[in-house]
Amino acid sequence: MTVQLGELAPDFALEASNGETVKLSDFKGKKHIVLYFYPKDMTPGCTTEACDFRDKHESFEELDAVILGVSPDPIKQHQKFIEKHGLPFLLLVDEEHKLAEQFDVWKLKKNFGKEYMGIERSTFIINKEGELVKEWRKVKVNGHVEEALTFIKEHLQ
Repeated sequence: MTVQLGELAPDFALEASNGETVKLSDFKGKKHIVLYFYPKDMTPGCTTEACDFRDKHESFEELDAVILGVSPDPIKQHQKFIEKHGLPFLLLVDEEHKLAEQFDVWKLKKNFGKEYMGIERSTFIINKEGELVKEWRKVKVNGHVEEALTFIKEHLQ
């Protein structure tokens, strides 16, 4: 079953790029969460999106929001991506795409005539109580990070 707006987001425990296990419940009562799903480390659109989040990271922190990126890439790939682009937030490993399926972002995709399963770029805002309060699906990268920041400023402060 897919999580719906207004419902509590499912708790999860995933390995993070720092080698620790991160759980949604770790942030309950403390931080809003910007949970963004992206297809693959080091690809052009994903790099632009990650760097946009990097560049606005302090603004999100000032609003008590933590950024968590999620993709099916293994931890070593996440670590290279973070190192190369100076990303100040954690990337979560969802190799079996269980979290992606819970958020209904594991989709059949088509590219150059080939069909395959992969992540549909999406962002979810979870408030401090653990409730899903905003979602963007089929995200277009340009301007998206600013849109997420504006939502938190206007609705969660």
